[in-house]
Amino acid sequence: MISIQKSSQSKINSVSFDNLVFGKTFTDHMFICHYKEGKWQTPMIKPYEPLTLDPSASVLHYGQAVFEGMKAFKDDHNKIWLFRPDENFRRINISSHRMQIPEFPENYFFEGLKQLLKLDHEWIVPGQGNSLYVRPFVFASQPTVQAAASNEYIFMIICAPVSTYYSGTEINVLIAEEYSRAANGGVGFAKAAGNYGAQFYPTSEALKKGFQQIIWTDADRHEYLEESGTMNIFFMINDTLITAPTNDRILDGVTRKSIVQLSKDRGIAVEERPIKVSEIVEAHKQGILQEIFGTGTAVVVLPIHSFSYREVTYRLPEENTIAKLLKNDLLGIQYNTMEDPHKWRVAVD
Repeated sequence: MISIQKSSQSKINSVSFDNLVFGKTFTDHMFICHYKEGKWQTPMIKPYEPLTLDPSASVLHYGQAVFEGMKAFKDDHNKIWLFRPDENFRRINISSHRMQIPEFPENYFFEGLKQLLKLDHEWIVPGQGNSLYVRPFVFASQPTVQAAASNEYIFMIICAPVSTYYSGTEINVLIAEEYSRAANGGVGFAKAAGNYGAQFYPTSEALKKGFQQIIWTDADRHEYLEESGTMNIFFMINDTLITAPTNDRILDGVTRKSIVQLSKDRGIAVEERPIKVSEIVEAHKQGILQEIFGTGTAVVVLPIHSFSYREVTYRLPEENTIAKLLKNDLLGIQYNTMEDPHKWRVAVD
């Protein structure tokens, strides 16, 4: 079903796996499938190479594109594992539907993904902290500047060996008061390319002030905490773990829902509810704000060291006990060093 063209020479010997920069190095092969004449064509795996696009390709003008982020892991026995790939497949098609992109066939997705990982298996380094970041994406390729949904698309999967996203960096975040990430009825729940591009300017302004990320608030009144640029956000207040519910504005994160379940497994009280900025400020003043951490495929579980709101910086305790505990549980499942009671781990055979 899938046409495979192998690379004549691997790049792997030129790569320093001890000095990887996240998302800058790519494996030898890529998966590609074209949509035209009303259907997805025969998929291919071929050597990683630049694309040729018409200058009028619809995506370049109207941004009709969505993507996913997932990881492949290699355990101590050199067996390759995926973590909840069904969730990523489901979500990319939800995102595609919202962006008027035809859904991608399940058999093409999983067969292509597994064949690609088998072909580039040497790029997956065993050991916690090492993984292969997998980027499925789809974009409009029809040559037209007509402001309408495309009738041609390209679905691709590329892979990048990675280590830690933030390495040795203290994470300080700014709570948004001016800019907004998403609004009701919009595309905030989708992994649409433009959602991320629109964050770059306010995030760069925050970086100049010494912050690594922004925690976005609701677009209407900037009262409720929602998510960060690369993460869903959790707050540990008085021994209860709180995170915003998913909705039109908030991404239904795979790591987020996994952390919610792992917390419940450990008997930690969890609330998925709206949370005001004023609530965490007051909790900090009362000394009951124990932890804030972010979750995501790239960052895994990332403790926040401080947050800033209205020119006031609030430092958090150094322990990060719950974040570390849940991260260890998650990594244990992903790297096949712990039991997997929810059957989230999927072998690449």
